[in-house]
Amino acid sequence: MLNGFKDFILRGNVISMAIGLAVGTAFTSVVTGFSKAFITPLIGLATGSVGNFNDATFSVGKTVFPYGLAISASIAFVITAAVLYFLIVVPMTGIQHKFAKAAAADPKSEKRDCPHCYSEIPTIASRCAHCTSEVEPVATFPEKVEVPAPR
Repeated sequence: MLNGFKDFILRGNVISMAIGLAVGTAFTSVVTGFSKAFITPLIGLATGSVGNFNDATFSVGKTVFPYGLAISASIAFVITAAVLYFLIVVPMTGIQHKFAKAAAADPKSEKRDCPHCYSEIPTIASRCAHCTSEVEPVATFPEKVEVPAPR
């Protein structure tokens, strides 16, 4: 039982996930510090207020609602998402498209009708799979077809 647990813990994907979580936590604290140090004061300048929303509250009866914490968390989330998208996702997508290999097309994907039984057969077929009649191949299939990578 302990050997199975040891194998699970020492798998590469579990260790990679743990490292990713640690880096993500550190990245979150950096983005939160950046938003508190720069973005929140800039919002304060733009709105003419202090810019620190953490202390913003409203009361209903004796209950206090600290809505400023939600605003600050939302700002930190938007900044984190924007930084991740523009600094990681967009460059990585570009790199993947740049180094993407051409996908080989399936030779059976192009279809035509058999001239004898009118069933659907591949274009490169020399014999019908349904009526077993010999048919002339319409086209030869190239070794490698350049297919653009999906965007």
